[in-house]
Amino acid sequence: MGHNHSHGHAHNSNKKVLLISFIIITSYMIIEAVGGFLTNSLALLSDAGHMLSDSVSLVIALLAFQLGEKTASYSNTYGFRRFEIIAAMINGATLMLISLYIIYEAIIRFANPPEVATTGMLLISIIGLLVNLVVAWIMFRGGDTEHNLNMRGAFLHVISDMLGSVGAIIAAILMMMFGWGWADPLASVIVAVLILRSGYFVLKDALHVLMEGTPKSVNVEELIKDIEKTEGIQGIHDLHIWSITSEMHALSCHAVVDSQLTVAESEAILRNIEHELEHKGISHVTIQLETASHRHDNAILCQAKNKPLHVHHHH
Repeated sequence: MGHNHSHGHAHNSNKKVLLISFIIITSYMIIEAVGGFLTNSLALLSDAGHMLSDSVSLVIALLAFQLGEKTASYSNTYGFRRFEIIAAMINGATLMLISLYIIYEAIIRFANPPEVATTGMLLISIIGLLVNLVVAWIMFRGGDTEHNLNMRGAFLHVISDMLGSVGAIIAAILMMMFGWGWADPLASVIVAVLILRSGYFVLKDALHVLMEGTPKSVNVEELIKDIEKTEGIQGIHDLHIWSITSEMHALSCHAVVDSQLTVAESEAILRNIEHELEHKGISHVTIQLETASHRHDNAILCQAKNKPLHVHHHH
């Protein structure tokens, strides 16, 4: 029960953090976009564009948590928890598209640097940096940015946005001091590369979950050894490990046991394995016990060490 309570608490604080962050980011994004147009700064406009993607990502992340709370039904037996991963994927893809557009715009500006109102640009960039620092601090302190993929995607948006403000500040100073017109598009390219990188990693992690990949926190070989060490287990096969969402991992397998075991003994073995797996972060466990005579020949992950290891994951 304690685990569920803490999970629920983290879930609610994630939602609260996202809502506060959304209000702050959206308010400042409007100011920065207007400032970018007035000062004619691509670094500011790219930062505002990135802030717009922040706002969208925060709304998607918030919606994902909201939908994730919907209870399971006959048509969605896991509920809507996967929407969190889809939200993270949309986030990652949006970040990458925005960064590519900024790079394209910057290339045009390198050839013909326009006049930029540097004082206004500097002022707006400094305020932007402060706003991002506040939001990043709120998210880091109040939300689960380490384990929740959806929350991490939103947090990375804000961090790369913060770097965008730093880039715009440096560009404004260089233009004021040396008249380097190319500093503005250069700052926006640096920001774009950072955005591209964070977008790629969020997208990659989300796709890994959607492709039913083994959770990164799980060491499969170690897990097989631990299960096979359990008293009464002769071996396991047809092992599948996948993630339903960021913090919900599932496992299914066939376990070979002695045919002499009683029902009570079999139950005890299952409880032991479930308890062991709970410590490894796998909360959803389905184990089919069978005797050696029922053993399949086409075992996928059998304990025979001389066979090559083939893993497949199922839905």
